[in-house]
Amino acid sequence: MTMSISPIHPATELLGECEVAPRALRFRPARPGDARLCAPLIFASGSHEFEFFLGVSPERCITFLAFAFGLDGGRFSWRRHEVAVDASGEIVAVLAAHDGRRILADDPHVVLTLVRHFGVLRTVPMLLRGLVLETELPKPKRAQTLVAHCATREASRGTGAFSALFTHALGEVARGLNTPAREIVLDVLVSNTRAAALYRRLGFVDIPRRKPRSKRLPAELESIRMRFEPRAHR
Repeated sequence: MTMSISPIHPATELLGECEVAPRALRFRPARPGDARLCAPLIFASGSHEFEFFLGVSPERCITFLAFAFGLDGGRFSWRRHEVAVDASGEIVAVLAAHDGRRILADDPHVVLTLVRHFGVLRTVPMLLRGLVLETELPKPKRAQTLVAHCATREASRGTGAFSALFTHALGEVARGLNTPAREIVLDVLVSNTRAAALYRRLGFVDIPRRKPRSKRLPAELESIRMRFEPRAHR
C-alpha cells in the first residue's frame, strides 16, 4: 500500500509572473518537533485521499499524521520531509520525497503505525481502502523518486513560498540522481488543474495512464502521474 498523496491542494498558491519568494525564506530538513505545524499542511495536501483512506474526521486524520510524523521511519515521518521557514522561524510550506530504493519497509511500517494509533479492528478496513487507493497512486518504482505531501500555510499563499521550496527540493533531488534511468514523479488530482499547470511550468509532463480508475475509488480521486522532464521545456 502507498500513500503518495496528491502534491498540491487546490487552495495552495502558485507562483505568478509578479510574485517572488520572500528573501528571508530558508529551507531545511523537517524535525520531529515540527509535527504540530506540518500535520495540518500534509492533510491539506490530500484531504480527500486521507479521508477516504482513514475513514475518520479531518481532525482525527491530522492527529494521526502528527503521530506518524514524529516517528523515525515510514512515509509520513519527519525524515522524508523538507520545510520552508520564514524570518520568524515559522514553517510556511512542506513537502516530502520518497526514494523508490528506500521504501521497502514502508508497507509494514504503516500497518504497525495504524495499529498503534487506531487498533487492529479499525486498521483492517483502512488497509483495504489503502489497497484501492494504491491502484490510482502507486508507490514509486526503484528507479523513481516520488514528490508528495506538498502544501503551504494559508497566510503565505500567493507569496511564492511554496514554489520556492518546490524548486529547491527539485534541485536537491535532481543532484541525487546519479544515472539517466532515475526519474522524479508526482501525482496530481485531475480536478486540480491549477496545480497541474504549475507542475508543467516546472518541467513535468503527463504520463499516459495504462488502466482506468478503479470503480471502487471515488471519481474525485482520479489522478494524473507526471514525470520531470525539464529538457522538454527548453
